[in-house]
Amino acid sequence: MNTMAELSSTVQLQVAREGNFQVPMINLQTGRKYDLEERTAKFAEEIIDLMKKIPNNAINKRLVEQCVGSSGSMGANYCEANEAESKKDFIHKVGICKKETKETMHWLRLLARANPEFVKEFRILWKENQELLLIFASIIRSSQNNRG
Repeated sequence: MNTMAELSSTVQLQVAREGNFQVPMINLQTGRKYDLEERTAKFAEEIIDLMKKIPNNAINKRLVEQCVGSSGSMGANYCEANEAESKKDFIHKVGICKKETKETMHWLRLLARANPEFVKEFRILWKENQELLLIFASIIRSSQNNRG
């Protein structure tokens, strides 16, 4: 059985300029274009859909609230980053996205432990979350390398 850590993969991105900022536009492995605002919103929606299936008990209540909150915050902060007032502000807000992504990974891990009957679904979400983490890290790195 694969562990969640084994599911992480390297994502190669083509980076395009959008105003003063660089954002990934094409996944070179799949060749697919995507809108990261839409992708993060869909990810949060998938989290919500799965959380609706989780049994309501004392343990899950807190875990579900935290996971839904951090996954939704990831996308909301990316929307804010796209409206940043400066490059420094953009990097800061994408940094918050990265932190929320890492927090979501934590809650997914705990939810998988508390609800082993949903481990397959959690692995799928964990993998998408890992890809988002790599994307946010790439955006930060590209933006920092191109300051000035």
